[in-house]
Amino acid sequence: QIPKDPTQRWLRELAALSQQLQHVHPNVLAKILKQRTLYQNEEIVVIDKPYGLPVHGGPGIKNCIADVLPILAKMLENMKAEPLHLCHRLDKETTGVMVLARSKETAEKIRVLFKTRQVEKIYWAIVLGDPDPVEGIVEIPIVEKEVQSHQSHYKMTLAPSYRLCPEDGKVMKIRKQRNAERAVTRYRRLAAASACSLLELQPVTGVKHQIRVHLAYGLGCPILGDHKYSHWSKLAPQKLPELTLRRLKLEQSKARHLPLHLHAHRLCLPLGQPLDFVCKLPLFFQKTLRKLELDIPKD
Repeated sequence: QIPKDPTQRWLRELAALSQQLQHVHPNVLAKILKQRTLYQNEEIVVIDKPYGLPVHGGPGIKNCIADVLPILAKMLENMKAEPLHLCHRLDKETTGVMVLARSKETAEKIRVLFKTRQVEKIYWAIVLGDPDPVEGIVEIPIVEKEVQSHQSHYKMTLAPSYRLCPEDGKVMKIRKQRNAERAVTRYRRLAAASACSLLELQPVTGVKHQIRVHLAYGLGCPILGDHKYSHWSKLAPQKLPELTLRRLKLEQSKARHLPLHLHAHRLCLPLGQPLDFVCKLPLFFQKTLRKLELDIPKD
């Protein structure tokens, strides 16, 4: 049954697309990725990763990018091509620039560039609320913890190095958590409207779910459609402000269908000469910006 409401129809289509990518033949998936190739040379292939496609396999995942790399390599080259190699990862729901290497050596070289923070990554995200200040750096370590609730689950969360002393309000250092990783994210607001903001983000470090955690728990501005990090103690759909729901023409009961609005917009790779890749926003992201009246700055 197709919903009459255009917003719900559009959300349903997006969810269906994610499902579809799980059921297509690996050759069809490789063909989709081939059509989304942004750049290629002897060393690398750069693709525009679609929404809802996991990079790695796992429970319940039939199709992922890693599995179709040998097929994609043959489609791009000729029948004798070596399989492509992953150099970094993006979350299943994240869209945008993704670099694949043509050889193990190149993949290793690029992984080292990522590890040593020589790759500049710029993301765009629509978030709830308005960060205060509108530009800055979040530098709070991140750790994985088990959430004790009626459905126990694991989440990344903040592991601050300091807290305020309850007696006198002074800042005091606290004992470092053993597994906490250093995490640094620069951010700046590009636009604000409809109780939401469009942010440009630059993760300096590369901790799992870093941007999502820093925005939700560090700045109190969770990413639109991030149902995992909008609450700590439960797995529940994100609660949206009235104005946002109105602009999106959405009821709160349907908010669970909203996709994560996080896009890997640009990547600068110093491989020999610096290579700069820009990936335009996916259609659903552009539609949301229009509905929320968030104006994209012209760069």
